[in-house]
Amino acid sequence: MDRVRFVGESDSGHGIVMDGDKKTGNSPIELVLIGLCGCTGYDVASILSKKREPFTSLEVVAKAERAKDPPSVFTEIRLTYKVEGKVSRKSVEDAVRLSTEKYCSVSAMLEKTAKITAEIQYEEG
Repeated sequence: MDRVRFVGESDSGHGIVMDGDKKTGNSPIELVLIGLCGCTGYDVASILSKKREPFTSLEVVAKAERAKDPPSVFTEIRLTYKVEGKVSRKSVEDAVRLSTEKYCSVSAMLEKTAKITAEIQYEEG
C-alpha cells in the first residue's frame, strides 16, 4: 500500500490533503496538533485584540509525545506561544489561560488523554 492519500473537505468547503505516510500531505494526527494551535491561537489573538493589546505577531508551536501502543494518543503536549509587540504580560497570560481553560474546544478534547502545558515567549517589536 503505497501513496494512500485523502482529501478532506469540511462544511465550509475548504479542502486539505492527508497522507498517513507524510509524503504528499500532513498525517491526520499532525492535523490534530495543527488544529490545536489554530484554535488556541485564534482565541489568544482575539482576546488580545479585544483588550487593545498592541501585539504585532503571534505564533503557536506544539511539541507532543504519544503513547507507544495503539491507539497512539497524545499523552503530553507542550505549547509555546511566541508573542511580539509591546504587550502586557498579564494580558497575554490571561488570554492563554482563558483559551486553554474555557474557549478552545480542541484543547478540551485533547485534555482527556494529554497533559497540556504552555510557555510564553515575549519579543518586543
